[in-house]
Amino acid sequence: MSVPSSFLVGLPGSGKSTVGRQLARRLALPFVDTDHVIEQRLGCSIREYFEREGEERFRDLEAAVVDEFTQGPASVVSTGGGAVLRPENRAHLHERGAVFYLKSTPEELFRRLRHDRNRPLLQVEDPLQRLRDLFDARDPLYRTAAHFVIETGRPSVATLVNMIVMQLDMGQAASVSPAPPGQPEH
Repeated sequence: MSVPSSFLVGLPGSGKSTVGRQLARRLALPFVDTDHVIEQRLGCSIREYFEREGEERFRDLEAAVVDEFTQGPASVVSTGGGAVLRPENRAHLHERGAVFYLKSTPEELFRRLRHDRNRPLLQVEDPLQRLRDLFDARDPLYRTAAHFVIETGRPSVATLVNMIVMQLDMGQAASVSPAPPGQPEH
């Protein structure tokens, strides 16, 4: 039985990269962070590109990378926090693998990220309010894309990985249903 690709979505700081790396190791699959792929291809930070070219151009590039890595061989893919803003990204993620929404409250994210100077979205007057606004706007989109919602509250990374593996195992068991009565099993 082969393991499907797993895609992680959620707000910045929800643990997509950290959990994704551990999940990939556990499943013996390659790990892809779409933000890192984009930065490698651009030769500059997303923040620089965003400021220079604008959000629309960045989202075009992001959509191409999401499309590419959702069609590739089985892997664990961590997406950028805004990848779900485009309907085609939500559809590609949902149709091509198992999508896990790592759900964190804005308050948890603020606690984790308040000293992080590398996150442009938090370099604003009121970062907590910014996180609340992002959560309100994106939570429904993450839920649309996701097959599973994983609350990231207090569990350790290892516990979150175990929760995801358990969901994957249950999903595989459900997809291998026994033959109807009187029918031979395959």
